[in-house]
Amino acid sequence: MTEQHEHAEHANRFERGTDGPKVILAGVDGSESSLRAAAYAGGLARRQNALLAVVYVQPVLAAGAALGAPVAETTDEIAEGLIAHIREATERVKGIFEVRWEFHTFRGDAYNGLVTAADELKADAVVVGASEQAGHRIVGSVAVRLVKAGRWPVTVVP
Repeated sequence: MTEQHEHAEHANRFERGTDGPKVILAGVDGSESSLRAAAYAGGLARRQNALLAVVYVQPVLAAGAALGAPVAETTDEIAEGLIAHIREATERVKGIFEVRWEFHTFRGDAYNGLVTAADELKADAVVVGASEQAGHRIVGSVAVRLVKAGRWPVTVVP
């Protein structure tokens, strides 16, 4: 493979043959930074006339890891709360700003769930909030791992 061919192939990975993104994925988990990321992604989607795909990844814990807490019910409640929050936000700006959006729930760890979502939804861009956990500065946050994957443009919102 020639160097020029390799460069063209790499450059075209992000190009789907359209002007601008058609699907912008926003990863949300209920944290303030993820909600700011969803708002930012909503503005991008509105300006680009793209679909905003809001994704919540429900964590899956090993049996007994939750010490008897109903994890599935809790994560379902979080998802329902996120949907309600997004609906309220879109109702407030209805008539002023129109954004096409969908809400999706995936299961697994945050990184793999967002990768699966981005692949299945054919995302052109991924927007996530900056990690609010101190340990991620050492181990690496989901956002850093998404950037390192190099499969989509990734925007990290503080």
